[in-house]
Amino acid sequence: MERTLAILKPDCTRRNLIGKVIVRIEEAGFKILAMKMVRLSNGTVGEFYAVHRERPFYGELVEFMSSGTAVTIALEKENAVAEFRKLIGATDPDEADPGTIRKDFAESKGNNIVHGSDSVENGRHEIGFFFSEKELVVNGVR
Repeated sequence: MERTLAILKPDCTRRNLIGKVIVRIEEAGFKILAMKMVRLSNGTVGEFYAVHRERPFYGELVEFMSSGTAVTIALEKENAVAEFRKLIGATDPDEADPGTIRKDFAESKGNNIVHGSDSVENGRHEIGFFFSEKELVVNGVR
C-alpha cells in the first residue's frame, strides 16, 4: 500500500467544500489514516514548499497557503500517489479532466482546492511533515 498527503487548501475551506472533497476521496477508495485542520504560518508553508523556493510563484503560494485554514490528510491506497493525482486533476482546472476535483471545484490555477504528493518518496516525507507515526491510524489501530 502506498501513502500520499492531501491538503485541502484555504480556498477549499473558505468555500465550505471540505465535506464534498472528502466524500470524493473516500468514494475513490482511499483510506484516511489521519486528518487535522491547521492554520499554517508563512514559515511552515515556506519550509513545506522549499523545493519551489526559486520558482516565480513561490511567494504567492506561501501567501495563499498561509491565508486561512487548511486540512491535512494522510491517505492510503494501492498506487495512492498516481490514483490521487488522477482524482484531483491537472493543476490548472481549465486543463483538468471532467469529473476531477479541480475541474469541478477549483477557481484558478492558483486557487486549485487541493495539494497532492507528486511521488511516493514525497508522500512519505510530506505525511511526516504534518503527522507523527503514532497519529496515523492503520487498520483501526494507532
